[in-house]
Amino acid sequence: MHISLPDPRNDSILIYVGGELLPREEAKVSVFDSVVQGGDGVWEGIRVYNGRIFQLDAHLDRLFDSAHAMAFTDVPSRDEVKDALFKTLEANGMRDETHIRLTLSRGKKTTSGMDPRLNKFGPTLIIVAEWKKPVYAETGIRLITSSVRRNTPLCLDSKIHHNNLINNILAKIQANLAGVDDAVMLDVHGYVSETNATNIFIVKHGVLLTPHADSCLPGITRAKVLRMARDLGIEAVERNISITEMHTADEVFTSGTMGELSPVLEVDGRQIGDGTVGPVTTRLRNHYWELTQIEGEPLPF
Repeated sequence: MHISLPDPRNDSILIYVGGELLPREEAKVSVFDSVVQGGDGVWEGIRVYNGRIFQLDAHLDRLFDSAHAMAFTDVPSRDEVKDALFKTLEANGMRDETHIRLTLSRGKKTTSGMDPRLNKFGPTLIIVAEWKKPVYAETGIRLITSSVRRNTPLCLDSKIHHNNLINNILAKIQANLAGVDDAVMLDVHGYVSETNATNIFIVKHGVLLTPHADSCLPGITRAKVLRMARDLGIEAVERNISITEMHTADEVFTSGTMGELSPVLEVDGRQIGDGTVGPVTTRLRNHYWELTQIEGEPLPF
């Protein structure tokens, strides 16, 4: 059965798996790999703009921090991961409009089971580089509030960028059924955490607000937005935010590597502001785009 891809160029990409570059349909991991057996892996989403890998060091910092928190052993070095990234991008001729899914699994086990002592082969590095523009419409997106709660650090710390994403997927299913783009996830206390895929910002009376990074991922793009706000003289505050504050905000936008800064026009059927992209969102989004063209790790090819 032939299924059309979102971008047909991705039909012939080469994917890096455990030291080899393989055609898309041949790129596989063992059924004994930890990422298959238990979602036991860590990952990063990274973008390439204008011949540069944007915020590469920040992403690698988080990857290695997550692997350390998960007690991975024998992880590849930073230079080895960079070399694999460069090799993959060069093999695919990718210098722009590219999104990379970088995964580090605990690796293959000697037999099925959750015990990490069964992992005798070392971690598996997987690099999927695809032709992929931002995934959300520039004109804006619509959200609902999910009944699925975001993980609390009492259960699973969101500061580990892990591959166990079932609660996020369940929230996305609710968004799909509601016919909207994504779902807002609340923490166990009922405050806004993030969407199933992105961090959240709101604007009220010119002040930029975002939830504490307690039950949400402290995103790389989120941190960039906070730095941009400071540089542009926009007051920015991290605090608890209720869903009512989202409904009554002047502006709302999401942030993330996959979708960049995406305006939110509606939450739970409530129009946000005047229903168009707001001035603070526009200012931050334009500045972000400017930075993507001049910052980042230059590609060596």
